[in-house]
Amino acid sequence: MIIGIPKEIKNNENRVGMTPSGVREMIKHGHPVYVQASAGVNSGFDDAAYIAVGAKILPTIEEVYAVAEMIVKVKEPIASEYKLVRNGQLVFTYFHFASSEQLTKAMIESGAVCCAYETVERSDRSLPLLIPMSEVAGRMATQEGCYFLERPRGGKGKLMGGVPGVKPANVLVIGGGVVGTAAARMAAGMGADVTICDISLPRLAYLTDIMPKNVKTLMSSEYNIREELKRADLVVGSVLIPGAKAPKLVTRDMLSLMQPGTVMVDVAIDQGGCFETSHPTTHEEPTYYVDGMLHYCVANIPGAVPYTSTLALTNATLPYALQLADKGWRKACSDNEELRKGLNVVEGKVVYKEVAEAWGLEYEPLEL
Repeated sequence: MIIGIPKEIKNNENRVGMTPSGVREMIKHGHPVYVQASAGVNSGFDDAAYIAVGAKILPTIEEVYAVAEMIVKVKEPIASEYKLVRNGQLVFTYFHFASSEQLTKAMIESGAVCCAYETVERSDRSLPLLIPMSEVAGRMATQEGCYFLERPRGGKGKLMGGVPGVKPANVLVIGGGVVGTAAARMAAGMGADVTICDISLPRLAYLTDIMPKNVKTLMSSEYNIREELKRADLVVGSVLIPGAKAPKLVTRDMLSLMQPGTVMVDVAIDQGGCFETSHPTTHEEPTYYVDGMLHYCVANIPGAVPYTSTLALTNATLPYALQLADKGWRKACSDNEELRKGLNVVEGKVVYKEVAEAWGLEYEPLEL
C-alpha cells in the first residue's frame, strides 16, 4: 500500500504523522512512503532523515494526496484539504467528527474511509491512540494554566505552589481519566491544592491510592462542581465520551460563582468542550475572557511540544498503521475489533453511532 504523510497545515500544528523510524518500518514491510517536503521539520525531523530511511519527498500536499492510498496524519483535514481527499482513500488520523459538522459532511462527500485515532478502543474501554496525546495534553493543561495565572498574562497573579506562609493555588480537575490524572499529578507536583472529580467511584478509589496527599477526590455532580468553583484558581475540563460531544459541565451561570482572573483550560474542546462558554482557540491566540474568566481552549495542545508528541504518537499508531497497510483496511478491521471501532465514515456512510447522533445523520452499521 502506498503511504502518504502530508505536512500539517492547521494553525500552529507542528507535529507530523510519522517519525523516520516509523517510516522505516513501513518500508521494511514493503510499503512505499511519500512525505511532503519539510513535513517533519518542526518536530525535529528534516527531509534528509526521511530520505535516509527510504522515503520519497514530494514538494506539495496535492502530490502526496494524489499518490497515496493511505494518508497518515495527526489532525483532521481542514477545509483546504477536503477536495484533496478522494473516493476510497484511507485516512488515518484524529478526526473528532462530533465537534465539526462541516468536516463530517465533507468526508461523507469524499467517499473516503476515515479511521479515527480517538475511537480505536480496546476491550477494557481504553483508547490506545488517544492515551499518549492525552498524557501530553493533561500535563500541558496544568503548565499552561500555571502560566496564564500570572498577572501579566491575565490571571489572578497566584503562584501554583505558594510559599511559606502563603497558601498555594486551588486547582479543580473535572474528569479523572488520562488527561485529568496527568493534569492533577502535574499540579500536585507544583505544590497546588488539587481536587479531582469523576462520576466513577472505582476510579476515584484508584486515584485516592495513587495520588499524593495534596490531591483530594470528589464525586462529580452539579452541586459539588458549583461549590468547588467558588474557590478554584485553575479549572481543567477533561471529560471525554469517545466519539461523542463532550457534556457541558460548567454552564455560563456558574461563572458568576468564580473570582475574576480564574483560568479555565478546556482540554475537551476537540469534542466540543465541557464548558458552555468554550470555543476553539489557537496557539497563536490561545485565550479569551467571558465574564472575567480567562478561557484557554486550544484544540491541539500537544502541537506546542511536537518533538515529544510526534514520538509518542508514532509509538502508539505504528502497529495499527502497519496492520492497515499490510492487510488493507477491510481485512485489518475485520481481524481487529480495536481498529474496527476506529471506523467513523466509510465510503459515504456514517458507521459510528455517536457521530451520526451528533449531527442527525443516518447511522449505517458497517458489515465487513
